[in-house]
Amino acid sequence: MARTNTSEAIESLAAEIGENVYIDVAKWHLYLQDAKLHTVVAEKLYPLLADKSLDENQVSKVLQNIPVKLGGGKREVPLVDLLPTQCQANLMELLEEFQRNL
Repeated sequence: MARTNTSEAIESLAAEIGENVYIDVAKWHLYLQDAKLHTVVAEKLYPLLADKSLDENQVSKVLQNIPVKLGGGKREVPLVDLLPTQCQANLMELLEEFQRNL
């Protein structure tokens, strides 16, 4: 039963992230849901929420370790480099709120 609750929580977190966080490429906003990155971000960040070890440095490290392929895979850029500062702040607020509701 805990597995189902964890899966549901990750899906819910992924939906929130996908709708509210975007990458900025040449002033174009591509939401993580549209970029198909929301689920991987949620899966990697959820353990921080569950362990109550959420802090900005940990989130940045996780985002640093999520590669985003550009140009059909010719180049990879860490997700953290594609998120505007305000988006990172919004992500932290979203994560803090989600953690309070766990």
